[in-house]
Amino acid sequence: MATHSQQISSTVNAPASACRSCGGNNLESVLDLGISPLADRMPTQRQLSEHEPSFPLEVVFCRDCALVQVLETVSPEVLFYDEYPYFSSFTDSWLEHCRRNVEELIEKRRLGPDSLVVELASNDGYLLQYYQQAGIPVLGIDPAPGPAAAAEAQGVPTRQAFFTDDYAAQMAAEGLTADVIHANNVLAHVEDTNGFIAGMGRLLAEDGVAVIEHPYVRDLVEHCQFDTMYHEHLCYFSVTALDTLFRRHGLYLQDIRRLPTHGGSLRLYVGKSDTPSANVSRLLEEERRLGMDGIEYYRAFSDRVQQVCKDLRGLLKKLRAQGYRIAGYGAAAKATTLINVAGIDTDLMEYVVDRNIHKQGRFMPGQHQPIREPSALLEDKPDYTVLLVWNLAEEVIAQQQEYLRQGGHFIVPVPEPKVL
Repeated sequence: MATHSQQISSTVNAPASACRSCGGNNLESVLDLGISPLADRMPTQRQLSEHEPSFPLEVVFCRDCALVQVLETVSPEVLFYDEYPYFSSFTDSWLEHCRRNVEELIEKRRLGPDSLVVELASNDGYLLQYYQQAGIPVLGIDPAPGPAAAAEAQGVPTRQAFFTDDYAAQMAAEGLTADVIHANNVLAHVEDTNGFIAGMGRLLAEDGVAVIEHPYVRDLVEHCQFDTMYHEHLCYFSVTALDTLFRRHGLYLQDIRRLPTHGGSLRLYVGKSDTPSANVSRLLEEERRLGMDGIEYYRAFSDRVQQVCKDLRGLLKKLRAQGYRIAGYGAAAKATTLINVAGIDTDLMEYVVDRNIHKQGRFMPGQHQPIREPSALLEDKPDYTVLLVWNLAEEVIAQQQEYLRQGGHFIVPVPEPKVL
C-alpha cells in the first residue's frame, strides 16, 4: 500500500527485532502501510526542496504478550525536534476533558498544597494549569523545546527531558515523590516501554495513582482507524497487553474507563496494590471472548484499510471530475498517514486548514498541501472539506456553521468515507 518509493538505509533506524514489552521475537505482521513521512515533521517553504525523512511503517502483533506495535523505531530526537509543532491547548474539547479529570482527582484523592502532581509529556501545560489554579504543586516533563517553553511562559514548572527510569531515579534522589502521575497519549510514543513504566513505579508514592490515557486498539480495529498509526505511536494497547506490562514492574490496573476521545481511548488508574475493579476484570474477559489475545482478530484489518483508502480516493476523484474543489481540516498526525497511504495529493486536496498557529504557513508531510488558517474556508469557499480530524467532528462542525450555511460540505473519511 506504499505511496512513496523513497527508501531509507536500515542503518539509520533499525527495525525492532524483539517485542517492545516482553522481549520475545514471535512477531507477526498485521498491516504494512509502506514508506511514510514523519507525521509531525511539517516542512517550511524552504524545506520543500530538501530531503524529507521517510521510514517503513509496518504494524506487527506479538503472539507471546498480545502487544500490537510498529516494527520500526525512529529516534525520539528526530521525532520531537526543535520545531515540533504539536500544542495541546488549541483543542477546546480536549482542554475541557482534562479540566474535568483534574477536578475529579483533586476531590477523590484529597489533593492539596502538600501534594505533588507530575505529568509526563506535559506539552504546553494544558493539564497542569488546572492543578495550579487549585493551589496544588505540579511538575511537567516534556522533551519538545517549544511546548516546554510555552508551559514555562505561563508559569507551569517544566523540565525539558525524556522521562526514563534513570531520570526517575534522579528525581527520587531529589526527594520527589508523586501523589498523581499523568501520562496522556504518551505511553504509545515511548521507545523504552519497560523503562518508562519502571520509572513511573519509582516516582509514584506507595498510595499514589498513575492516570494514563491512550487510544484503545479495540476501537482502532473495529472502526478502521488506521490513520492513528504513525511512527510516533510505537504501540497500540489492549487491556490484555497492558496487564502483563504493568505486572512486570510491580504495578497493577486498579480501574479502567473507556472514553470517546481520539476515536476511542482508555483511561487507566494504575497503582502499587493488586486491587482490580470490576471494570478491569470485565474488559479482560471481553478481550478474551473477542480473541484479542490472538492474531486472528487482526487478520482482516489490512483488507478493510485498503478498501477505505480506495473508496476515499474514488470519492475525491469523482468530486474533482465534477469540478468541485476540496480542502482538508486538521493538520494532525493522523492526517499525514491518511493522505499518504491513500495517495491524496494536491490535485485532490488543495490545502489543509488548522487552528494551530505553529503549523500555519507550513506544508503537510509527504503530499505538501499548504496549511492555512481555518478562515480560509470562508474566504476561499471550497465545496468539500475532508475532516482529517474526524475525532473532533462535533467541535469542528460547531465552529464552522457559517461555512456549512454558505453551502460547504464536510467529508468524514473513516470508518468509511461519507459526506455529511
